[in-house]
Amino acid sequence: MTLNLLMADIKKVADPKKAKILMRFFKTGKGEYGEGDVFWGIVVPKQRIIAKKHRAISLEECLSLLKSRIHECRLTALFILIDKYKERIFQEYLKNTEYINNWDLVDLSAPNIIGDYLYDKDKSILSKFVKSKSLWERRIAILATFSFIRQNKFTDSLSLAEELLNDKEDLIHKAVGWMLREIGKRNLKVEEDFLRRYYRVMPRTMLRYAIEKFSEEKRKFYLKKS
Repeated sequence: MTLNLLMADIKKVADPKKAKILMRFFKTGKGEYGEGDVFWGIVVPKQRIIAKKHRAISLEECLSLLKSRIHECRLTALFILIDKYKERIFQEYLKNTEYINNWDLVDLSAPNIIGDYLYDKDKSILSKFVKSKSLWERRIAILATFSFIRQNKFTDSLSLAEELLNDKEDLIHKAVGWMLREIGKRNLKVEEDFLRRYYRVMPRTMLRYAIEKFSEEKRKFYLKKS
């Protein structure tokens, strides 16, 4: 399979009407976080099918696809990398974070490429990324820990969440709150121990995401005291 064949399959399922909706949803307007991003209007399930069909393309072709100006091409490239990754894929991902530049690109790749690879390895790269000026590298750091959470390992997630309490970006607040909620699904005590320490100082959006699955009474308690 060649990159040209893959691109042909992507173009076949492009939907201009859907593209307009996605461009609004992913905030591609002037001054918004996804400014200038281009969509062809392809839903994720179709991208996964194309990625599976063309998983045999070379790494070089896949990295070329990752640098496309088309959002769905970049996501399809990430799906292929997830399916094929090894250490080299991990390293190439780190070198190409400038192209992993919207929340869905991060969320659908970071746990499976960065998190899975680092599970039993040195995780200092996450500490570096969480201090990055790049919103997307900070989100990669916290989303990578979703892989650990799935294995009931919470220490790294909580440590990064603590570092991100004062982050200015709403997309980081949402990501941290989401990871705290995922921890709570597996161990509510661990999540509430963290919340009791920080709920008064954490951003409101982060708190709301973290307590989304709590009872109404418990949600009111945390929101009233925050």
